[in-house]
Amino acid sequence: MTGVTTTTPAKQHTVVDSPYGPLTLVATDGVLSALYMTDQRHRPPEETFGVPEPEPFGEVVRQLGEYFAGDRTAFDLPMNLVGTPFQRSVWAELLKIPYGETRTYGELAEELGKPGASRAVGLANGKNPVGIIVPCHRVIGASGSLTGYGGGLDRKQRLLAFENGGRREGGVQVLF
Repeated sequence: MTGVTTTTPAKQHTVVDSPYGPLTLVATDGVLSALYMTDQRHRPPEETFGVPEPEPFGEVVRQLGEYFAGDRTAFDLPMNLVGTPFQRSVWAELLKIPYGETRTYGELAEELGKPGASRAVGLANGKNPVGIIVPCHRVIGASGSLTGYGGGLDRKQRLLAFENGGRREGGVQVLF
């Protein structure tokens, strides 16, 4: 086609250490678009992360450091989250779950006005591209069980324990 130009979004990435293992941060056009853990389910191939470049991640790294130090309970970062409208609505609900609290998939479905959609909420939760910052680890099964987590159930349990100081929350015993 003549006169049509398409541009591929510029992607960059960096890897930072955390108490939960290395975290790969990905930016699209300078805005955080992904945070992947080692061995994470739904992690795309590394060649899709773009060029290694720590520059666009200074604020992300600072806020993650504050979170892991126990000095931050919510993130304030611009993000470019690519997904279906339903996935993005689920991810927006995840951002409303307060630090140290949990919700069930069914509760999130009800909040979205779709009380029968708990399985769909679970699938969207599992595709969250920015774990920890968009706190999908705060979602549990109806029985209080730690069902599913793209970063692994051990990490989910450890993140919940970290946020809860090791105390029981929402029927879930969280221990390191």
